[in-house]
Amino acid sequence: AVFAEFLATLIFVFFGLGSALKWPSALPTILQIALAFGLAIGTLAQALGPVSGGHINAITLALLVGNQISLLRAFFYVAAQLVGAIAGAGILYGVAPLNARGNLAVNALNNNTTQGQAMVVELILTFQLALCIFASTDSRRTSPVGSPALSIGLSVTLGHLVGIYFTGCSMNPARSFGPAVVMNRFSPAHWVFWVGPIVGAVLAAILYFYLLFPNSLSLSERVAIIKGTYEPDEDWEEQREERKKTMELTTR
Repeated sequence: AVFAEFLATLIFVFFGLGSALKWPSALPTILQIALAFGLAIGTLAQALGPVSGGHINAITLALLVGNQISLLRAFFYVAAQLVGAIAGAGILYGVAPLNARGNLAVNALNNNTTQGQAMVVELILTFQLALCIFASTDSRRTSPVGSPALSIGLSVTLGHLVGIYFTGCSMNPARSFGPAVVMNRFSPAHWVFWVGPIVGAVLAAILYFYLLFPNSLSLSERVAIIKGTYEPDEDWEEQREERKKTMELTTR
């Protein structure tokens, strides 16, 4: 699962940043970049989601706050994501021609956006993404939810269509960290791309898992989840099969 997070983040960063390279023959459009990031996350969620959950972004800390994963798993996931982002950006740096490489799509504040404004924008963008992920992958839902991968991909695309004008759109500390390390370009506003997405995802987790759709877990069960020792009484295999049948109905 940890390797899956590393691989997923590597691929995501490579394709996402690759779509933003400034080729002399044709500069990328906002729509092109937004679709590339959205398609990449949707593809990876479909392919590697069953292995690790396909977090790839700040959703890992949000799920920890929401009592969905253990502290140890969250730690290794975040470490794998950061290393994967550096590897993905490094590979792209190595294969991209010098005249197209530019700054490797390092996130930066655009159009006179202040650090405070950028932080709020990143918070909102990641908040909507996290809510989409929680709702579309919630195993407790019995109503048809369609394709989670498609929903998540569209949510990422939506965020980029708006966020690129402000910050280049991060919604993902690893996505911002990888190219910054490779290019050795850490601006004074780099903190925005950590604080904004993390706070947005955590707020979404609190809203979803504690207010809108709270889990009926005791304190001891919540502690066990954080420790990684929780063993649910439910037959999760049956639950997954039921979810699969529900999703099949939506494709008919």
